[in-house]
Amino acid sequence: MQTYSFQTQGICPTGIAFALENGKIHNIVFTGGCPGNTAAIAKLLEGTDAARVVELLKGNDCAGKGTSCADQLAIAVEQALLHEKAKQAK
Repeated sequence: MQTYSFQTQGICPTGIAFALENGKIHNIVFTGGCPGNTAAIAKLLEGTDAARVVELLKGNDCAGKGTSCADQLAIAVEQALLHEKAKQAK
């Protein structure tokens, strides 16, 4: 299981950590932000296909900020998937 950390931009949480295993997302943890919402996101997405997470959440906006907790998670997962793909290509 590969663990990833991501420094967020434009949202209340300052960071997101998660793990990928066999294309599935696990152990999502937001640093800061609204604990009720971020804990719910983590519970709902546990074990979900990582590509599906990106598809579902990318582009979600929070109050006109141009991003959101969900969008930042999607961006982080997308970057992790690109890293995994590059690692496999070697």
